[in-house]
Amino acid sequence: MTLLSVLDLVPVRQGLTPREALAESAALARHVEALGYNRFWVAEHHNMEGIASAATAVVIGHIAGHTGTIRVGAGGIMLPNHSPLVIAEQFGTLASLFPGRIDLGLGRAPGTDRATLRALRRDAMAAESFPDDVLELQAFLAPPEPGQAIRAVPGAGTGVPLWILGSSLYGAQLAALLGLPYAFASHFAPDALEQALALYRERFQPSHQLARSHAMAGANIIVADTDAEARRLFTSVQMRFVGMIRNERGLLAPPIDDIDGYWTAAERVQASRMLACSFVGAPATVEAQLSAFIARTGIDELIVASAIFDQQAKFRSFELLKGLAL
Repeated sequence: MTLLSVLDLVPVRQGLTPREALAESAALARHVEALGYNRFWVAEHHNMEGIASAATAVVIGHIAGHTGTIRVGAGGIMLPNHSPLVIAEQFGTLASLFPGRIDLGLGRAPGTDRATLRALRRDAMAAESFPDDVLELQAFLAPPEPGQAIRAVPGAGTGVPLWILGSSLYGAQLAALLGLPYAFASHFAPDALEQALALYRERFQPSHQLARSHAMAGANIIVADTDAEARRLFTSVQMRFVGMIRNERGLLAPPIDDIDGYWTAAERVQASRMLACSFVGAPATVEAQLSAFIARTGIDELIVASAIFDQQAKFRSFELLKGLAL
């Protein structure tokens, strides 16, 4: 069976505060842990009113502290925004508090706009040193060398598993070269998915962390008792993507009955292309769609984004998904 995991952006929905959104994410993590999901990731985003995971390491500690067995991690940390030493210290601390449960996915994008990037005090060219920064971070998490002058404390020797994240061929090549697991962001940028996976597998070099390639793909998945109800719940996601197109990143909105009255024809085309890796419907519908997707891509793991407005409907969706034969 394909491993199932969860990508939760800690959405702040209309009517809630960030505090309440963080509590809902912890409750969701407990729920999917009980269902047997493999890992629960949050992601670094800045200056976005509807996403409460900017302080990603802090949120991971919050989620891990409210769960007991599920792996918890970053999907991901945008490494160009940070010193590798600081990230090694943060995730070394998390690994010390929650041994054997912490993942560290690394992205090359800033996770924000240029103005916010300046507010983060980061150089716009920092992404150019991403491969070197990954190696530096990996060294800080490895057992210290004799005479090593700078150590991550905590961090050194924890061996927190690293992942490379991406939505292009660049990340696939780097993950293959370094022998790291690879996660493709097909839940919002699906165009190069199959090409990137093929390149990753073709060029993979075994490493001390990973003997054989391990590829994960993101997907938006909403399962409900009927196709119609699932499609209605999905309109919250569709409106969020239209907001990206309009450069209006607000709170997560409740579903609506008629999405065609909300977006323009051009917005529909653009949002639908971004949402091509979305599987929405009743259990039988989604099972057929996902089975074909998994067979076509050969992925080892599926990480599920599910920005459903109603918390109980979200719980129900993850229950129904876990019951599918995938």
